[in-house]
Amino acid sequence: MTLSHKILLGQISLHVFAIILCLCLTIPLAINQIRFDGYCLLFSVGNWREDDGLLDISWSSKFYCVFPTFSGCLILILSGLQIYRLTMLYRKEEESSFLALFVDSFVSIICCTMVLASAIFITLGFIVWCGLMNERFPSCETADGQNITKSEVKIRTNGFYNEIGLAQFGAWATFAVFAVLSTFAILKLINNHQLRNLRVSMYLERQRLVNEENFLGNFSEPVSRQENMD
Repeated sequence: MTLSHKILLGQISLHVFAIILCLCLTIPLAINQIRFDGYCLLFSVGNWREDDGLLDISWSSKFYCVFPTFSGCLILILSGLQIYRLTMLYRKEEESSFLALFVDSFVSIICCTMVLASAIFITLGFIVWCGLMNERFPSCETADGQNITKSEVKIRTNGFYNEIGLAQFGAWATFAVFAVLSTFAILKLINNHQLRNLRVSMYLERQRLVNEENFLGNFSEPVSRQENMD
């Protein structure tokens, strides 16, 4: 098995891991938004009332939950397509073209950036929420399942700590996977570019040698004829 085929197998395996990790990112976030009646707890703030101990919540933008979910779904689709494409290349024992490698590098970097932003949103947003929970409860985990709002706000806090924690793990792990995939893609692109330059240089050198031989051959014929006439 050649080195290029080993790299292909490595890329396929990493995309499989990316799909699994993206499920860890998207599913818990989606479940949490359903339990929180469509609200996003990330970066949400509020004040605890002294009379009944409940929380007046100022909900943050849904973007902080929608963007990581969208990023995870997009990466799921792209990783599935990449698994199919790379598997076909491995079976046919072919190499990707320069254009395909360039697109692969570009998409990998975009996915890496998106999932990094998602991981930062989840981590910092959860820190803000847990800071709010710690104002009343001993720890953020203790607030899991507790009644924290008035009955008009139909949210269920059951499992929020594990859900966001799992989403946070999925986001950072997916970022690590795509950092490696981006490195692979860029190295393959650079290697392909160097091979193309080498082939062009060899072709030009070959043409130069052929032209020199033709020139020397054409030059030697008149000289030989002149010597024969003398």
